[in-house]
Amino acid sequence: MTSDKDWVSGRTCVYNIGYHIVWSTKYRRKVIEGEIEIRLKALFKEIAGDFEFEIKEMEVMPDHCHVFVSCHPKKAPSDIVKCLKGISARKLLLEFPVIKKKLWGGHLWNPSYYIGTVGNMSKDVVLRYIQQQKAEGTGK
Repeated sequence: MTSDKDWVSGRTCVYNIGYHIVWSTKYRRKVIEGEIEIRLKALFKEIAGDFEFEIKEMEVMPDHCHVFVSCHPKKAPSDIVKCLKGISARKLLLEFPVIKKKLWGGHLWNPSYYIGTVGNMSKDVVLRYIQQQKAEGTGK
């Protein structure tokens, strides 16, 4: 789903920011299957459109989700996670009451998550580039 042009031009910046986000259901219960999975993927797309970030790729497993997101630098990654988890949980629990029966207390998502940044250069390349700047700038 990625395009040839990974960078995006904003009004005040050019950016290529990607986040790999992973989180699980409460108690790792396998509740995201069938119609629930289909609806969850649609919800994620709606949320991304409403909150102006792009889902480049996603995969929903019965007990966890992987989402690869691109967004403007002004967007806090924690806010993206809050939107995806909060809105999807509220809507899915209303639309599919069976989920509450499988999860004691009615919480769909585990409160924690994993997030990693993804770019077109490795950390080592960036570190070397920064370390070499002074030497190259002074002609040494």
